Amino acid sequence: TMPHSHPTNTSLSDLHLTGIPGLQHLHRWISVPFCIMYLVTLAGNSTLLCVIKADPSLHLPMFLFLSMLAVIDLVMSTSITPKMLGIFWFHSTAISLGACLTQMYFVHAFSVMESGVLVAMAFDRYMAVCNPLRYLSILTSPVVAAIGLATLLRAVVFMSPLTFQIHHLPLCSPAVVDHSYCEHIAVLKLACRDAAFSNTYSLSISTYVGSFDSLLIALSYALILRAVLSLSSPQARKKAFSTCSSHLCLIALFYIPGLLSMYMERYHQELPPHIQVLLADIYLLIPPAFNPLIYGIRTKQIRDGACKVISWRP
Repeated sequence: TMPHSHPTNTSLSDLHLTGIPGLQHLHRWISVPFCIMYLVTLAGNSTLLCVIKADPSLHLPMFLFLSMLAVIDLVMSTSITPKMLGIFWFHSTAISLGACLTQMYFVHAFSVMESGVLVAMAFDRYMAVCNPLRYLSILTSPVVAAIGLATLLRAVVFMSPLTFQIHHLPLCSPAVVDHSYCEHIAVLKLACRDAAFSNTYSLSISTYVGSFDSLLIALSYALILRAVLSLSSPQARKKAFSTCSSHLCLIALFYIPGLLSMYMERYHQELPPHIQVLLADIYLLIPPAFNPLIYGIRTKQIRDGACKVISWRP
């Protein structure tokens, strides 16, 4: 037996990602929508950030949170998509253990941050609809920055132990991760030692973040709905509904596939692995591509800001 101070993962310098298990013959085709979604993500979120930065009238809490979301989406999709496309196009399945753990950390930490920012945006809408007169005096720039920092800290505190645990687990060869990125549970399956603690920890954190955050969001929207229904003018009601509906689309897009893929990974082993992997991929690829579209197209100030920015160009 190997001494414990020299775990197997020192010899496992490289892991191999299979891409989408069982659908390797379709990788080229699958890469097309994935590549398009990634390009849309890059273009949409960068445009959104440029428009918000260039137009001083958009330096409001709602758009500052939207900027945070755009940055998170850019980081999250960039941490997985280029590597995934490398697997699909060039069969470059090898990834070093360090790169794998870094990718895992970024994907999971930024998912937790995205969840936190969605809560902040729901609170922002609640303040705007239910407390409009005090909105700007409560959500000042330092408060918005503090909320952003808190979501970042929460993600770091939750996700660091997870990556640390895996780093210290001995991994067995063959070091093949049946996934298209270093998803935590898929990497855990390579552990030679019992990884029950790591498994339970990650399930508890995901469940806590998912349920606690969606509960806060649901509460905000219940209060908003109550306030909106008491508005006398149908015009005002329509406006409030349209703002909230785009948020709710995003929230559904983010939480439903995420929780589905997580629980299926653990409890429905009879499900074909490609279904689980595709669900996990979609959860990380679709929201970043659609967030700027849903907000950009549905938010009049952003449409106006974009027109302003375009018309300024000589």
